Amino acid sequence: MAPLQALPAFIAPWMARQRWYANKGALPVLEPIGSVELPTDEPDVRLITHLLLDHTVGKPALYQVPLSYRGARSGAEGSLVGESDGWWVYDAPHDPAYTRALLALVVEQQELDGDRMWARGSRAAGGVASDLDHRGMVSRVLTGEQSNTSIVFEGAAGPPVIVKLFRALHHGENPDVELQTALAAAGSDAVPRSVGHVVADWSDTGETSGRAHGHLAFAQEFLPGAQDAWRVALSAAAAGRDFSAEAHALGVATAGVHAALAVALPRAATEQVDIDAVVDHMHGRLATAISEVPQLEQIADAIRERFELATTVAWPDQQRIHGDLHLGQVLAVPGRAWVIVDFEGEPLRPMRERSQLDNPLRDVAGMLRSFDYVAGSLTIDGFVAATDDWVATARAAFTLGYSEASGCDIQANRALVDAFELDKALYETVYEVRNRPAWLPIPLLALRRLSERRT
Repeated sequence: MAPLQALPAFIAPWMARQRWYANKGALPVLEPIGSVELPTDEPDVRLITHLLLDHTVGKPALYQVPLSYRGARSGAEGSLVGESDGWWVYDAPHDPAYTRALLALVVEQQELDGDRMWARGSRAAGGVASDLDHRGMVSRVLTGEQSNTSIVFEGAAGPPVIVKLFRALHHGENPDVELQTALAAAGSDAVPRSVGHVVADWSDTGETSGRAHGHLAFAQEFLPGAQDAWRVALSAAAAGRDFSAEAHALGVATAGVHAALAVALPRAATEQVDIDAVVDHMHGRLATAISEVPQLEQIADAIRERFELATTVAWPDQQRIHGDLHLGQVLAVPGRAWVIVDFEGEPLRPMRERSQLDNPLRDVAGMLRSFDYVAGSLTIDGFVAATDDWVATARAAFTLGYSEASGCDIQANRALVDAFELDKALYETVYEVRNRPAWLPIPLLALRRLSERRT
């Protein structure tokens, strides 16, 4: 069997075709900066996680690329990447040898030394790892994900598990791991129970120490039969069915998550310097949106007035929040209340920003925008049942549920919530004009409505 040589040349064009590769339409220019090999009992099989720095354009982006090297073809041709020096190379998440090794890395808390990097698995305190017969579990990869790769494990004994592989890596604690682990440890039933995670250390010349540290993977309880709240709400709106009970319960769940995070993790009073920084960011977002959609200039002054109005009211304490809360981040689980997932924060914000303390009303505004999107998307598709009344009722029920459970009266904080809604709608405007121009009217209508509101 020939030894493994340098990273095969066919990896770059293969990466360019993957959904998780961000620089669409460009061929990656890859620099291997580290790798670690997972143990396996299978002969003529090597399981290697590569860290590859892409220098295609702008600031280099770091990707986690686990590959399975086999001495013979495995028959899983759909995940075949290529052949090099006598090795057949596969996308590892589709290889049972790799998935068994990955779950064992977490549950058995293994530590691995590699080439310019190391990795360590860790079980969550009080999690579900102790109930797992992880060696007998069968895995499958979920389809449709854009930025990560998730693997579901199921077996005859113990609960099913889902492991999320983070494809784009960043220095620092991943909020998805940090926040959900803290909530689960605090006993919250509004998030899945934790299993554990994998952390790694690798070379990074951009860091003062020359090293970076971050999460490679996160394992937690998998919830069979769950349906995301977006689809539930979409179905209700399309049928003209009242959604107020569900929206009220979602407001209560959101408040519960905020309360648990405020206890489990740091919080701080909001100072004037914090307010100024947030509002400055809002103004910057407005400038970016105007450059993309010049017609916004017509209502720009009104939007600026709403931002400035927010500086004149009291702000709640800063704390850790979800950061990108919308209906697609919530699961309807049979026999269980709403479950909130995907705490990575707003995708376009740097990781360091996503880990900072923030205003919990940002999450409230994000969910309110999501109700607008339900009706707006149905209107675009030609449905007529999604009326303004449906949206207004859902929004009112959500804010009432949140207000009652949190003690923070949303109506009394309307000026601040409106500012966060405007900021979110500006984010949506930039996203839609770049990715889904047909959906651009949804945030544009919201911007006009919110900018004209008078409190």
